[in-house]
Amino acid sequence: MRLWIIIVLLTCCLGTGRAQTVRNGSNASIGRIESDGTVRNASNARIGCFESNGAIRDGSNRRVGTLESNGTIRDGSNRMIGCVESNGTVRNGSNAKIGCIESNGTVRDASNRMIGSAEGIRPAYAAVFFFFRLFNN
Repeated sequence: MRLWIIIVLLTCCLGTGRAQTVRNGSNASIGRIESDGTVRNASNARIGCFESNGAIRDGSNRRVGTLESNGTIRDGSNRMIGCVESNGTVRNGSNAKIGCIESNGTVRDASNRMIGSAEGIRPAYAAVFFFFRLFNN
């Protein structure tokens, strides 16, 4: 029984180890984010990665941004370009709401239109993918 509980906790905390698909508003796959942070487009080309230290790199391995533990997103020049709040609200560098990532992974724009989904993906990763376009996706 204890081993089963540990396995469940590890799965919930660490994820399944599978890539998670990112979909547009028409439910078509537009990419995926792998368990190691690698970001791929719909053609399976590596377009970037999220590193464990917060660095965001593009497909050429150039540092294009930083994701801070508090949800702040910075560009390659260390300028604050946005943030993801704990409730999933996404704001730009001027603090205007530009969208949200719902708990089920639904991605909505500032007009509350569903623009995609990122089920099982960290909200901050989904925000970078959909709203801040650091990967040229």
